[in-house]
Amino acid sequence: MFHGKHSVERLDRAALRVGIDLTPAQRELLLEFADWLATEAAEAGGIGPQERPRLIDRHVADSVVFAVAWDETPADILDVGSGVGLPGIPLAILFPNAAVTLLDRSGKRCRLARRAIKVLGLENVSVEQKDVRLVSGPRDAVVFRASLQTAAALEVALPLLSDRGCAVIGLSRSTEPDQLPGAPPGATVDLLQIDMGVLDSPAWLLRMMPTIPRASDRDPS
Repeated sequence: MFHGKHSVERLDRAALRVGIDLTPAQRELLLEFADWLATEAAEAGGIGPQERPRLIDRHVADSVVFAVAWDETPADILDVGSGVGLPGIPLAILFPNAAVTLLDRSGKRCRLARRAIKVLGLENVSVEQKDVRLVSGPRDAVVFRASLQTAAALEVALPLLSDRGCAVIGLSRSTEPDQLPGAPPGATVDLLQIDMGVLDSPAWLLRMMPTIPRASDRDPS
């Protein structure tokens, strides 16, 4: 269904934007995931049927660009409010050595996510049905895609992050945010832009990182 030239080009562009040259196997898995979203997930109500024509740009490639936030492959990725696996499953395909946890409070969405993992044969992904406030850290990466309001996402993510971890929050796909939200105490935030042409419209991501104490500020013991 999504194996045409446009879909392949969009996935390749998104991956190159984050510094990854997709292998044929990775590309095939991403396309297979899009096919699953358009059929089984849509039929089960996991994604709206109106989303089918734009699944690559607005969902799969959009998930890939979350990886622009980190310079090194995280050891683990927590996807909060993952639904049927966005952005967690595309990130798991890009980073097969990272342990990816798909977190959602809905039993139905968790069952669908487990089904996607089985269909794709992914071995580095697990699913947890739980509220994020009941999850413990530390985590190298925490991602939010249309799951929590920005301020709430920043608040719950910070205690989960390792010293060098980062949280990534999907923002607007139409206009650049007027201003950055205030960072919680002990963290910094910055805005990352994905230019038009990588996806079908510009996109903005908010990155939060803990403030790393200077060596002189640390307990000498």
